[in-house]
Amino acid sequence: MGWSKYALLAAAALTSAGISYGLVHWLRSFALKRGIVDLPGGRKIHRGPVPLLGGVGIVGSVLLGLVAALVALHLLGGIPSVASHFPSYPDWRSRLQAASPKLIGLLVGALLIFALGLIDDLRKGHLDYRSKFPPQFLAASVAVASGIRTQLMPGELLDVVVSLLWIVGITNAFNLIDNMDGQAAGVAAISGLALSILTISQNQDYVAFSLALLVGACAGFLPHNLHPAKIFMGDAGSLTIGFLLGCSTIQASYIDVKSPTFVPVIAPVLVFSVPIFDCASVLYIRWREGRPLFVGDRRHFSHRLVDFGMSEKEAVFFIYLVEASVAMGALLLPRLTWAGCLVVFVQTAVLYGLLTILMTVRKNREGNSKESQAGR
Repeated sequence: MGWSKYALLAAAALTSAGISYGLVHWLRSFALKRGIVDLPGGRKIHRGPVPLLGGVGIVGSVLLGLVAALVALHLLGGIPSVASHFPSYPDWRSRLQAASPKLIGLLVGALLIFALGLIDDLRKGHLDYRSKFPPQFLAASVAVASGIRTQLMPGELLDVVVSLLWIVGITNAFNLIDNMDGQAAGVAAISGLALSILTISQNQDYVAFSLALLVGACAGFLPHNLHPAKIFMGDAGSLTIGFLLGCSTIQASYIDVKSPTFVPVIAPVLVFSVPIFDCASVLYIRWREGRPLFVGDRRHFSHRLVDFGMSEKEAVFFIYLVEASVAMGALLLPRLTWAGCLVVFVQTAVLYGLLTILMTVRKNREGNSKESQAGR
């Protein structure tokens, strides 16, 4: 495979990053002037009002890139010299044209999710889960109807159901990890980069291109969002990021004729294991403590790392390292034998097992310490 594909992905990511950085910078000033801010209080960590429209910059950069790609395909197709200077262009163009219905479905679904998140941001988070889930399933249905679905299940109906649940699940998982400065954007950038490399190596060009745009948009947003954050992405950003990642992964294939096993089809589960772990663990904790499952708290992975003794910035960078570690394991899956795949999954399980044990031991020690002090 030539390096021209990687060069194109890099160019797409860098362009998206530049647009995102500039757009978010302007949106920060706009949000402050209009009073579109997240106020401190309750379980929130920040001490002053923080602008909320960062997600508009991220999503705007990605959608502009996708629309520009569709327009460029149409315009450049009529120029004979393009094919002579770029021999791989006709192949790229034919693949992207074939994927145009999916791209349109992705755009429409993403806009629906974005609108839902933006409404929640403008209403300062007053939408509850009962108001959010129906529009999310509607957006996922639009994507699935356009052809964005898995083909792994025994039957089309089961494929549709699994696809809907996956898209909505990943959408909410990324919404949940947006609980500390820089966390959601950084995890999305790392996971998107890994998935972009995986899909371009399997000649799934438009999926890789979409992911590259998202990686760039998140990277351009991060300088504004690292602790202490100058702007938040809000639900408009976190929900749409999760939706785009969920849609991109559900339609991709991660195996080819050279793959020794079929295990790589679950590579996205490995790549998304950080948000999945956070989502599953926090819901379990809420259920165990008898509290509402969909009411926010400070039981997230990042919060527990801070309770363990890390600063907010250290906790987020630690999560980046965990995400990068599991993502690198996922990159190896397409070329590993059964034994190699088993090693990757055991290492991942051990990693999360150790993290769970460490945080459980810390909590038990704190509980015993409080009991001892009370008994004095």
